Amino acid sequence: MTRRNGNLLGLAACVGLLGFAYYAQFVLHLEPCPLCIFQRVGVFAMGLVFLIAAAHDPVGGLKRAYAALLALSALATAGVAVRQLYIQSLPEGSVPACGASLDFMLKVFSLSEVLVKVLTGSGECAKVTWRFLGLAMPGWVLIAVLVLGAFGLWVNLRRQAPVLRF
Repeated sequence: MTRRNGNLLGLAACVGLLGFAYYAQFVLHLEPCPLCIFQRVGVFAMGLVFLIAAAHDPVGGLKRAYAALLALSALATAGVAVRQLYIQSLPEGSVPACGASLDFMLKVFSLSEVLVKVLTGSGECAKVTWRFLGLAMPGWVLIAVLVLGAFGLWVNLRRQAPVLRF
């Protein structure tokens, strides 16, 4: 597998994850909470890095830069997923009440204030409305972004055999 094909495969996986998220929202009618939206942004960022890396097909130091960006976006997204899993594991009485919508907060507060409010979590982030094989959606996002991050590191950091052309 070439570096370009690997990055295209990573992009396809990100598109698939986002496609399922929108399917869950618009077909299954599962409204995303603010932490879910941040996870979507993280998966989108990973997909964008995979796309640019595939288009650029870097060598040398640039392939390490793409690998680092993929790892960073995967870890950030995993952190948000872990936070949501933690909030979902809290006893019912210890979860903060539902707050304002993300749209409203972005209009009223600065971005740093919105980040703090969202990452502290609220009632809508604690609801588990969907499970597959016993895992809630942030659990699957956590697994997916860690696998994609490791795949992105492998694809962009491994040595490739030279291509022989006749």
